[in-house]
Amino acid sequence: MSGFTTAIEPLRFREALGHYASGITIITAQDGDEPIGFTCQSFYSVSMNPPLVSFSVKADAYSYPKIRRAGRFAVNILAGEQADISNTFARQGADKWRAVDWEHSPLGSPLIKGSLHWLDCEIHAEHPAGDHLIVIGEVKALNLQQAPASEPLLYFKGQYRGLAEHSVA
Repeated sequence: MSGFTTAIEPLRFREALGHYASGITIITAQDGDEPIGFTCQSFYSVSMNPPLVSFSVKADAYSYPKIRRAGRFAVNILAGEQADISNTFARQGADKWRAVDWEHSPLGSPLIKGSLHWLDCEIHAEHPAGDHLIVIGEVKALNLQQAPASEPLLYFKGQYRGLAEHSVA
Protein backbone atom coordinates (compact mmCIF):
# COMPACT_ATOMS: atom_id res chain seq x y z
CA MET A 1 0.00 0.00 0.00
CA SER A 2 1.73 3.15 -1.19
CA GLY A 3 1.81 6.13 1.19
CA PHE A 4 0.65 4.10 4.21
CA THR A 5 2.27 4.84 7.55
CA THR A 6 1.58 3.98 11.17
CA ALA A 7 3.14 7.20 12.48
CA ILE A 8 0.55 9.96 12.25
CA GLU A 9 2.11 13.37 11.79
CA PRO A 10 -0.21 16.15 13.06
CA LEU A 11 0.00 18.25 9.87
CA ARG A 12 -0.63 15.24 7.65
CA PHE A 13 -3.57 14.23 9.86
CA ARG A 14 -5.03 17.74 9.55
CA GLU A 15 -4.56 17.63 5.76
CA ALA A 16 -6.33 14.26 5.57
CA LEU A 17 -9.28 15.54 7.61
CA GLY A 18 -9.47 18.58 5.34
CA HIS A 19 -10.73 16.22 2.62
CA TYR A 20 -13.98 15.88 4.55
CA ALA A 21 -16.36 18.73 3.69
CA SER A 22 -18.15 20.25 6.66
CA GLY A 23 -20.68 22.95 7.33
CA ILE A 24 -19.71 26.01 9.34
CA THR A 25 -21.48 27.06 12.52
CA ILE A 26 -21.04 29.71 15.15
CA ILE A 27 -21.59 28.45 18.69
CA THR A 28 -22.90 31.31 20.85
CA ALA A 29 -23.94 31.96 24.44
CA GLN A 30 -24.65 34.87 26.72
CA ASP A 31 -22.33 35.31 29.74
CA GLY A 32 -24.04 37.99 31.82
CA ASP A 33 -24.12 41.04 29.55
CA GLU A 34 -21.43 39.66 27.23
CA PRO A 35 -22.34 37.79 24.03
CA ILE A 36 -19.70 35.17 23.24
CA GLY A 37 -19.13 32.85 20.32
CA PHE A 38 -16.69 30.94 18.17
CA THR A 39 -16.55 29.37 14.71
CA CYS A 40 -17.05 25.61 14.77
CA GLN A 41 -16.98 23.10 11.93
CA SER A 42 -17.10 20.00 14.16
CA PHE A 43 -20.86 20.06 14.70
CA TYR A 44 -23.17 17.07 14.17
CA SER A 45 -26.45 15.46 15.18
CA VAL A 46 -26.39 12.76 17.86
CA SER A 47 -29.94 11.60 18.65
CA MET A 48 -33.51 12.17 17.50
CA ASN A 49 -35.11 11.16 20.82
CA PRO A 50 -34.17 13.07 22.85
CA PRO A 51 -33.03 15.67 20.29
CA LEU A 52 -29.28 15.89 20.86
CA VAL A 53 -26.50 17.61 18.92
CA SER A 54 -22.78 17.86 19.57
CA PHE A 55 -19.74 19.98 18.85
CA SER A 56 -16.07 19.66 19.69
CA VAL A 57 -13.98 22.49 21.09
CA LYS A 58 -10.33 22.76 22.13
CA ALA A 59 -10.03 21.99 25.84
CA ASP A 60 -8.15 25.26 26.40
CA ALA A 61 -10.49 27.42 24.28
CA TYR A 62 -11.03 30.94 25.58
CA SER A 63 -14.82 31.05 25.01
CA TYR A 64 -15.92 27.61 26.15
CA PRO A 65 -15.65 28.10 29.96
CA LYS A 66 -18.10 31.00 29.58
CA ILE A 67 -20.48 28.80 27.58
CA ARG A 68 -20.20 26.08 30.23
CA ARG A 69 -21.00 28.65 32.91
CA ALA A 70 -24.08 29.77 30.94
CA GLY A 71 -25.24 26.14 30.71
CA ARG A 72 -26.73 26.72 27.28
CA PHE A 73 -25.72 27.64 23.75
CA ALA A 74 -27.10 28.31 20.29
CA VAL A 75 -25.83 26.77 17.07
CA ASN A 76 -25.99 29.26 14.20
CA ILE A 77 -25.72 27.38 10.89
CA LEU A 78 -24.10 29.85 8.50
CA ALA A 79 -25.32 30.73 5.03
CA GLY A 80 -22.99 30.82 2.04
CA GLU A 81 -22.47 34.59 2.15
CA GLN A 82 -21.42 34.60 5.83
CA ALA A 83 -17.72 33.71 5.32
CA ASP A 84 -16.70 37.07 6.84
CA ILE A 85 -18.64 36.27 10.01
CA SER A 86 -16.98 32.84 10.15
CA ASN A 87 -13.54 34.45 9.83
CA THR A 88 -14.32 37.04 12.51
CA PHE A 89 -15.51 34.46 15.04
CA ALA A 90 -12.49 32.22 14.31
CA ARG A 91 -10.20 34.87 15.83
CA GLN A 92 -9.65 35.23 19.55
CA GLY A 93 -9.73 38.65 21.15
CA ALA A 94 -11.39 40.53 18.28
CA ASP A 95 -14.57 42.54 18.85
CA LYS A 96 -16.58 39.81 17.17
CA TRP A 97 -19.99 41.35 17.70
CA ARG A 98 -19.30 44.91 16.48
CA ALA A 99 -20.64 44.48 12.93
CA VAL A 100 -22.97 41.50 13.56
CA ASP A 101 -26.75 41.88 13.59
CA TRP A 102 -28.16 39.51 16.21
CA GLU A 103 -31.01 38.89 18.64
CA HIS A 104 -31.62 36.66 21.67
CA SER A 105 -32.89 33.08 21.32
CA PRO A 106 -35.72 31.76 23.51
CA LEU A 107 -33.04 30.53 25.98
CA GLY A 108 -31.15 33.84 25.80
CA SER A 109 -28.24 32.95 23.50
CA PRO A 110 -27.23 35.21 20.60
CA LEU A 111 -28.74 34.32 17.22
CA ILE A 112 -26.90 35.70 14.20
CA LYS A 113 -29.34 37.17 11.72
CA GLY A 114 -29.06 35.84 8.18
CA SER A 115 -28.02 32.35 9.31
CA LEU A 116 -29.72 29.45 7.55
CA HIS A 117 -30.98 27.92 10.78
CA TRP A 118 -30.46 27.97 14.53
CA LEU A 119 -30.75 25.46 17.35
CA ASP A 120 -31.17 26.56 20.97
CA CYS A 121 -29.62 24.04 23.37
CA GLU A 122 -28.95 23.27 27.01
CA ILE A 123 -25.69 21.50 27.84
CA HIS A 124 -26.53 17.82 28.32
CA ALA A 125 -23.05 16.30 28.74
CA GLU A 126 -19.35 17.01 28.23
CA HIS A 127 -16.65 14.42 27.53
CA PRO A 128 -12.86 14.91 27.37
CA ALA A 129 -11.33 13.61 24.13
CA GLY A 130 -7.61 14.18 23.61
CA ASP A 131 -6.95 17.91 23.36
CA HIS A 132 -10.67 18.64 22.83
CA LEU A 133 -13.97 18.40 24.66
CA ILE A 134 -17.04 16.81 23.12
CA VAL A 135 -20.06 18.86 24.18
CA ILE A 136 -23.55 17.42 23.80
CA GLY A 137 -26.55 19.73 23.84
CA GLU A 138 -30.23 18.98 24.12
CA VAL A 139 -32.18 21.02 21.58
CA LYS A 140 -34.93 23.02 23.28
CA ALA A 141 -35.95 25.29 20.36
CA LEU A 142 -35.15 25.69 16.67
CA ASN A 143 -36.15 27.84 13.74
CA LEU A 144 -35.52 27.98 10.01
CA GLN A 145 -34.40 31.52 9.22
CA GLN A 146 -35.49 33.47 6.18
CA ALA A 147 -31.93 33.92 4.94
CA PRO A 148 -31.45 35.53 1.53
CA ALA A 149 -29.40 32.53 0.39
CA SER A 150 -30.57 28.96 0.64
CA GLU A 151 -27.17 27.29 0.61
CA PRO A 152 -24.85 26.57 3.55
CA LEU A 153 -21.32 27.82 4.07
CA LEU A 154 -19.05 24.80 3.56
CA TYR A 155 -15.36 24.21 4.26
CA PHE A 156 -13.24 21.80 2.21
CA LYS A 157 -9.45 21.53 1.76
CA GLY A 158 -8.82 24.74 3.70
CA GLN A 159 -11.26 26.89 1.70
CA TYR A 160 -14.87 27.98 1.86
CA ARG A 161 -16.99 26.28 -0.78
CA GLY A 162 -20.52 26.28 -2.12
CA LEU A 163 -22.79 23.55 -3.36
CA ALA A 164 -22.83 22.68 -7.05
CA GLU A 165 -25.82 21.17 -8.77
CA HIS A 166 -25.24 17.46 -9.13
CA SER A 167 -27.65 14.70 -9.95
CA VAL A 168 -27.00 11.13 -8.95
CA ALA A 169 -27.85 8.54 -11.58
